[in-house]
Amino acid sequence: MARTPQPRLGYRWHLRRLMAAQEMFATTTLVPLLAERGIVLSEAQVYRLVTGTPERLSLRTLTALCDILGCTPNDLIEPVAETAAVKATGTTGKPTAVSATAKTRTPRRADITRSK
Repeated sequence: MARTPQPRLGYRWHLRRLMAAQEMFATTTLVPLLAERGIVLSEAQVYRLVTGTPERLSLRTLTALCDILGCTPNDLIEPVAETAAVKATGTTGKPTAVSATAKTRTPRRADITRSK
């Protein structure tokens, strides 16, 4: 019996797009706006928040971002279901999940030499 791949839950972070829609193109413009709302973050932290996808985010920060941008959390965070790639191993009739790093890694032989 074939196993159906289980969906992995993920999300898309739209902070940069929402900032651009309000003509906020520099990440540093968020620093004072967040500070006015009691969220003190460094310029580097705000840069990572805007350009990356945060793994953890406090509700206070999320609320402040929604207030600044005039949006809802649903506008900032888009849930996405991703299906994992499966590969038959040949040892059983069941496919196993393949991680992204397993696809790109290749083993390399170690060279051991005696130092003189």
